[in-house]
Amino acid sequence: MLDKSQLKSVPKSNTAGRNSDNFSPVEIARFDQLAESWWDPGGQYKTALEFNRARVEYFIAQICTFYGRDPNDSHPLQGLNILDVGCGGGLVCEPLARAGANVVGIDVSEVSIEVAKRHALQSQLKIEYRHEHAQHTSQVDLRRYDVVINAEVIEHVPDQQALVAQCSQLCKVGGCVIMATLNRTIKSYLIGIIGAEYIMRYLPIGTHSWRAFVKPDELQAMASTMGLKRVAEMGMVYNPLSQTWRTTANLGVNYIQVYKS
Repeated sequence: MLDKSQLKSVPKSNTAGRNSDNFSPVEIARFDQLAESWWDPGGQYKTALEFNRARVEYFIAQICTFYGRDPNDSHPLQGLNILDVGCGGGLVCEPLARAGANVVGIDVSEVSIEVAKRHALQSQLKIEYRHEHAQHTSQVDLRRYDVVINAEVIEHVPDQQALVAQCSQLCKVGGCVIMATLNRTIKSYLIGIIGAEYIMRYLPIGTHSWRAFVKPDELQAMASTMGLKRVAEMGMVYNPLSQTWRTTANLGVNYIQVYKS
């Protein structure tokens, strides 16, 4: 039964008592345990790999549209500098690098960064991975990147507004910021937590907290505060029969927003 006590929103920018580096040690420990499993196509979390395939296809298509590139070219992102904030094991970084981009991936999980580095070597891809927080990256790489991606990260940090601000500051003026997360709806609770974690076990129990999910208008409000202008948005939906993900106009569960800096 749905516990209505869990369906309460929480402030997004209250930093009292929070880690000044804007990450949760509990969340990092959880992802450390998962890092080695993300790349296993036949493993327990293969659905996450299929989800990644669909979202990265959308990322690349939107970046091509944004910069007037042909997505059918062999290397449509050639020469673009892209930063993946919260890169985990490199699931987003590698296809971007294959598309020709100069990719930097950062994460506060040292285990994830080591997994990403090893897999990039195995894939013979040149990707720069750093064990660091976006707050520290922004002090070094201010306004460096053509594209900054923040995918399924914001729902895991204590200060969501600060993360959006850091991503904005890392992107060049006129550049592209892509943010992906989960909507805070009853549907997302039932599908993204009860279904994905407890019933189908696509993700480990405890991966997500419904209270930390972000409504599209909330994310847009945080982005607007930093002068970002939304240029596109799209939802993601899973078909359990075909076991595939695809894009959809429905933003009820997973969704992606694209902004111009």
